[in-house]
Amino acid sequence: QVQLVESGGGLVQAGGSLRLSCAASGRTFSSYTMGWLRQAPGKHREFVAAISWSGGSTYYGDSMKGRFTISRDNAKNTVFLQMNSLKPEDTAVYYCAADSGMFGSSWYSGYLEVWGQGTLVTVSS
Repeated sequence: QVQLVESGGGLVQAGGSLRLSCAASGRTFSSYTMGWLRQAPGKHREFVAAISWSGGSTYYGDSMKGRFTISRDNAKNTVFLQMNSLKPEDTAVYYCAADSGMFGSSWYSGYLEVWGQGTLVTVSS
């Protein structure tokens, strides 16, 4: 079983950048699809980005395309989310997640196998 710990959240001004990290424990990290979801206060959880086990395929939510980049380093059991051109509406708790299946609808529904505890990102205007 994989366990996930996020880091890198914080306060940033609009237009700024942040890089989130998700460190995973467990021998099978490299076999999991990894990704990020977020939840803003009073809003539903939202898919942000995901990456295949090999790193060869990436997927993004519509409002993140062109601004966010997901990557992974299987040697270090870590997945990253580089967030640029941040907007106040990006303010949310960001959760790292892992699933042993291929990318699919579960990343939009949130029915994923493993979750991190979340890290807060606040973008000020």
